[in-house]
Amino acid sequence: MLRQQLQQKLQQKLSPQQIQLIRLLELPNIELEERVKHELEENPALEEGQESAEDFERTEAEGAEEVPSGETEVDLSLGDYLTEDDIPDYKLREIRERAEQKEDIPFSINQSLNEYLLQQAGLRDLPEKEMTIAEYIIGNIDDDGYLRRDLSAIADDLVFQAGQEVDEKEILSVLKIVQDFDPPGICARNLQECLLLQLQKREQTPAVKLATGILRDYFDEFSRKHYDKILRSLNIGENELKQAIQEITLLNPKPGSSWGSSMEAVMSQVTPDFIVEAHNGELFLSMNNRGIPDLHINRDYMEMFQNYTSNKANQTSEMRDAVQFVKQKLDSAQWFIDAIRQRQETLQRTMETIITLQRNFFLTGDESTLRPMILKDVAERSGYDISTISRVSNSKYVQTNFGIYPLKYFFSESMATDTGEEVSTREVKKIMKDYIDGEDKRKPLTDEELASILKEKGYVIARRTVAKYREQMDIPVARLRKGI
Repeated sequence: MLRQQLQQKLQQKLSPQQIQLIRLLELPNIELEERVKHELEENPALEEGQESAEDFERTEAEGAEEVPSGETEVDLSLGDYLTEDDIPDYKLREIRERAEQKEDIPFSINQSLNEYLLQQAGLRDLPEKEMTIAEYIIGNIDDDGYLRRDLSAIADDLVFQAGQEVDEKEILSVLKIVQDFDPPGICARNLQECLLLQLQKREQTPAVKLATGILRDYFDEFSRKHYDKILRSLNIGENELKQAIQEITLLNPKPGSSWGSSMEAVMSQVTPDFIVEAHNGELFLSMNNRGIPDLHINRDYMEMFQNYTSNKANQTSEMRDAVQFVKQKLDSAQWFIDAIRQRQETLQRTMETIITLQRNFFLTGDESTLRPMILKDVAERSGYDISTISRVSNSKYVQTNFGIYPLKYFFSESMATDTGEEVSTREVKKIMKDYIDGEDKRKPLTDEELASILKEKGYVIARRTVAKYREQMDIPVARLRKGI
């Protein structure tokens, strides 16, 4: 049975403009530059450079149908924006002088690993069929330099994709050729094969030969650091084993890690979003907006819109369409300018709050001075929502006197000492790392022993928590840290 009824609901919905604003807030500088360039290309009403006249104000055209980009009622002016007027003149001059002295760090875009291997394959003068197999093998090498696909799967792909009927023996023969390429260890199918390939290209000294035998016949014992069993099985002394282990530690377990595609080489360059400099006990914050141009409304479009709206009586349908189009572009341009300003204000206020909370670290660079800080702490002091702080801290970097750090580096949980004082978990991790670095490698410290040491220093912490912190620092268990 059908019935009609009235129902009242209260819902929160994000407009397209609000969604775009959120996305702008998440973007790091290098991606924001691309976003601004894209907007300049798409919107003719938006121009880069300083605006000499007053900002364009939105005006409603009577009788003109509203378009989606003009329907937003989001308040984009949340208070006054921070200006240089709030900074003393002498500090401004100092900041400008330092900025002028800085130069961009040049970098070169190297050829990718795939291109380098194909170049070597071309020098081998291989038959057409073997060249096809080699190209397919090289195309399946992962970023670490390993071939992790089964030879049978490669044979099937060559049949369906390249029309080449080959067996696994033919693929294995070409695989051996590719494994002879540089860098040593490339195209290995597992870690053991990777290390053995590298040892084959080294000078065959007694230590290298012993290392080869250990990796070939006792790889499991070596990976588990059961050195006593290796000593007994090979009937060798500790010094000989130390020399062999030293040869193995000089090998690269990821021969392809130092290579990348041209795009990866560009994206791997970290561009800081903030610059915090310490001078004579004072901290100076500046935004790294070097690649983001000033934006303003196109004067011709603004005058065109004003002329159209002042002559409503004589407007044709084509002119009304033109008014609608121009208004859409002008509103979109003004919204984008306001959104960029709000983004800058949000980032600035958030970073100022982080500097206030972590002032001692920015002055000294000492990790132990980092205070416990979570997203809620910054949100309460800056006046923003926790989700906003999370977006600001994601993929953003700050340049300090002591290096470049991701903003997430400054966030850590707290724990209480035996006196009730709250300290950062990062401080506890640093103490753990210092003790592990200085431990006797013949008898490395267990998690229980580390927990006891921390308890003596006033940090009441359980063994399972020590294990969690150790894993977060990528430190293996005591058994795998054992040396001879």
